[in-house]
Amino acid sequence: MGNVLAIAQKELRAYFVSPIAYVLVVCFALLFGYFYVANLNVMVQVSMGQFDLGGQAVNINEFMIRPLLGNTGVVLLFLLPMLTMRSYAEEKRSGTMELLLTAPLTDLQIILGKFFGAMALYVLMLALTLIHIGVLFWYGDPEWGPLVSGYLGLLLMGGAFISIGLAISSMTKNQIVAGVSTFAVLLLFWILNWLGDASGSVTQAVLAYLSILEHFDDFARGVIDTSHVTYYVSFIVFGLFLTAKSMDIERWNG
Repeated sequence: MGNVLAIAQKELRAYFVSPIAYVLVVCFALLFGYFYVANLNVMVQVSMGQFDLGGQAVNINEFMIRPLLGNTGVVLLFLLPMLTMRSYAEEKRSGTMELLLTAPLTDLQIILGKFFGAMALYVLMLALTLIHIGVLFWYGDPEWGPLVSGYLGLLLMGGAFISIGLAISSMTKNQIVAGVSTFAVLLLFWILNWLGDASGSVTQAVLAYLSILEHFDDFARGVIDTSHVTYYVSFIVFGLFLTAKSMDIERWNG
């Protein structure tokens, strides 16, 4: 476990040595802040009676938290490929991949170390958003349940994004190719349920289950379903498995 933590710390430091960590954190904070203000403005307009709700009470979680979490998922779809694109591609480009593979480390330690390093930066990005949530609790009375489940969903979905990003980064030397390819793959899994709407019932059910977005909706509503947790954990394991296979090929080629 010590080797895994050492690699994770090295990866986290590498993010902050380059501008990538600062760019990602600032962009994420600005975009989250924008959607926070936009959703808050909508909720204020609703509470002032500018929209007819048919007698429905204004709920902070329904009109503010849930749309905000959904928008955050879209932001992550664009930003997290930038987080993972350098992980292995830069190692290959700079020639340090051979040193890493010949070090007294197992492939599993390297993979987990890079994964935890990327997750640490992602958790930091999410932690910054708690300032906005704190303001909501200061001036309002949102429910804890949907917030906790929503952040758990973001954490799991982000882990799935990162695992696939690491797998694709391990297959190329070009960071741009890794970033664009990761975004394309994640976007495909994002819209699978949309494609299923035009298919038969069986195909629709399969595509809906494979869709990343479909599994996140319940988290945003405050529902923690073990099937959704299993899906994201399986997605993470699958991404790390692909990374391991890619590293095996790299060892054989080396």
